[in-house]
Amino acid sequence: MDIFHISSQQATMCSEAPLGLPADGFLWVDTTREEIADHIETWRDEIERISGVAIYDLHLTDIMNLTHSSYFDSTNDYEMVVFRKLRMPTTAGEAANKQAQTESDAAPSTLRKLVTQPVIFIVMDRLVITVHAENSTIIRAARTKLLEYRDRGNTSSRHGRLPTSPQEWMLRLLNTMVDQYLDLRQPLTTQIDRWQRALLNPRRPFNDWIALLDARIALRKLDHLCEEQHDALQELRDHIIDTYRTGEDGREKDLLLVRTNDVIEHIGRVLGNARRLESSLESAVQMHFSAMSHRTSEIMRTLTVITALFMPLTLITGIFGMNFEVMPLLKDKIGFWLIMGAMAMIVVGLLAYFRRKHYLEG
Repeated sequence: MDIFHISSQQATMCSEAPLGLPADGFLWVDTTREEIADHIETWRDEIERISGVAIYDLHLTDIMNLTHSSYFDSTNDYEMVVFRKLRMPTTAGEAANKQAQTESDAAPSTLRKLVTQPVIFIVMDRLVITVHAENSTIIRAARTKLLEYRDRGNTSSRHGRLPTSPQEWMLRLLNTMVDQYLDLRQPLTTQIDRWQRALLNPRRPFNDWIALLDARIALRKLDHLCEEQHDALQELRDHIIDTYRTGEDGREKDLLLVRTNDVIEHIGRVLGNARRLESSLESAVQMHFSAMSHRTSEIMRTLTVITALFMPLTLITGIFGMNFEVMPLLKDKIGFWLIMGAMAMIVVGLLAYFRRKHYLEG
């Protein structure tokens, strides 16, 4: 468990747990789920000693639940947000395996295995608690950025500023987590486009149906995931509006609403993109079967034309193949050539008729 004191001037890591909340700024308690798995009651007691607020038992259960969906809950003392983020490869082996899958013809790992994990936010007046899995790249990057911050006054706005409240810091982290989903748009779109071309390629039959089904399942999973995230952030937004009291700093509330709306808008973009990709995938499959049906129809038309051409010829050969002693042209010297000429004229006449009726187009 690492504790950071974030003031208006700088952010520092506390060498030991403070005895209470600071008068200036707020505290950020960053914890991994593995650290508190075996002694979560001790961790709750430590949080209560720092903040004076005890976390409810049901919320402790939610913290340790790895399958919990995204949601928002509030009490008189704190608000709790569960947000499912993408689990990115944390080791060199995982990263190499993911790159190899992405560059292959099979579906990339982002399509076949959309792995997520819950991140817990508990927000109080001057305290924010995060509980996440080990090796979280987003949290690690956020900690580094906080500690490297230096107040540069008003000389430049490029360096940003420190968060002024626990709610703002939570929304910043949430926004970064949502951006991970936005980064999926390019590989997903590229893979869907590749499948569309493969499905409509008449020279090579498409056989990667299992990967296509996995992609559709992953997109549907992403759709449901974004809906849960959207509902949770919408409830958070409503809570910010409902808990505003007359006389409080309205600008601070407006800034929180702006950040919340921005995160909700990003989730909406991910949701819309997932639905568009799913629709494109289904449309490509429908076009594939339509093309196959059209190709089958063309083959059947060709076979029908060939059959129609040979039917009168078969009739003529069948008649002259009967075992009668007396038949016209049977013993004539030019009888064979007359019959062959008549058969050729029939074929030419039928071809002209079929062309006139547009049976031979395409």
